[in-house]
Amino acid sequence: MTRVPTADLTPSEIAEIRDLLFAAFADDEHGAFTEEDWQHAIGGIHFILDVDGRIVSHASVVQRLLHVGGRPLNTGYVEAVATAPPEQRRGYGTAVMRDVNDHISRLYELGALGTGSQAFYERIGWQIWRGPTFVRAPAGDERTPEEDGYIMVYMTPSTPPIGIDLPISCEWRLGDVW
Repeated sequence: MTRVPTADLTPSEIAEIRDLLFAAFADDEHGAFTEEDWQHAIGGIHFILDVDGRIVSHASVVQRLLHVGGRPLNTGYVEAVATAPPEQRRGYGTAVMRDVNDHISRLYELGALGTGSQAFYERIGWQIWRGPTFVRAPAGDERTPEEDGYIMVYMTPSTPPIGIDLPISCEWRLGDVW
């Protein structure tokens, strides 16, 4: 397992990660991986698991500022979690996410991600956010009800006392805001 800042990825690593992501989400019921999804995944730390010199699993953690009940929290936001289709169900994704959990626990007040695969994340310590979701848009907070039930959080040793039924908001960005 390696942790690599985006700026330190080689062109061949970038190409291999992108190929893995586009292949892993090609038939996803929640939508294919897009260029905007890739843009959301860069600028942080990439968690890469390789087997025999091939990248088989990946996740990225980028810094975001989520507000919970109006309180800003320094958040490690997880993006682009995938395992190459022929390598799935071998524990590689779990290994990557355990390393992600460790990283988030040491550096952030909260971990967060958006997913339709809640059961996978719940078994490694993530919780479904039960409160309403919002995006902090230029004109003010806008409700994102389509994200309710899809946002998950990971509590860290520095997470302040918060209830997972409070409103939660993210900053606006192109593409999927969450």
